[in-house]
Amino acid sequence: MDTAFLITAFVTLFVIIDPIGMTPLFVALTQGMSTQKRRAIAVRACVTSALLLVMFAALGEAVLGFIGISMPAFRIAGGLLLFLTALEMLFEKRTKRRADQAEEAEEDDGDDPSIFPIAIPLIAGPGSIATVILLAGQKPGAEGLALVIGVMLSVVLLVFVMFLMSGLLERALGRVGTNVVTRLLGMLLAALAVQFVLDGLRGFGLAG
Repeated sequence: MDTAFLITAFVTLFVIIDPIGMTPLFVALTQGMSTQKRRAIAVRACVTSALLLVMFAALGEAVLGFIGISMPAFRIAGGLLLFLTALEMLFEKRTKRRADQAEEAEEDDGDDPSIFPIAIPLIAGPGSIATVILLAGQKPGAEGLALVIGVMLSVVLLVFVMFLMSGLLERALGRVGTNVVTRLLGMLLAALAVQFVLDGLRGFGLAG
């Protein structure tokens, strides 16, 4: 088993999905709801997003091949996308964008935000979809796919646990603590994004 790959995959998905940063939004979207209803929403959101990410991890590279996009090209595009996400995290724009999506969902349907915006696009968004395709491309074959899916499911499980503990976590970290954690994760994601771009360039023979 490739321990380095597992660690990289876990850290990348953890940073992209950002269970800690998403928890206050879950609290806002489920404000005033009973514990039982919050738990049901958390289950639906996590199961839906996990199924979507499994589908993209398994079929993403085949779809790319069908439309004529090479894996190195997708690595570069995905790395640039992740780098933009990292910049948003560093300058707090990501939190604001997610909050805006949450407000839109409350205006449209305040009863059940599990599918939109929690499952899509907060958990299974462009960043996480691109990440599972990139990771699956780095480890071709059934074993690599199983590793990526296993890591992804563990991160989604963490999201579920955070949702269940959302009230406690929000009080423990506070606004300042959440901002500090988000910025630290943003720095880490920026470095990982650059690595994806370098891997793509290496695939084209443009980097040593």
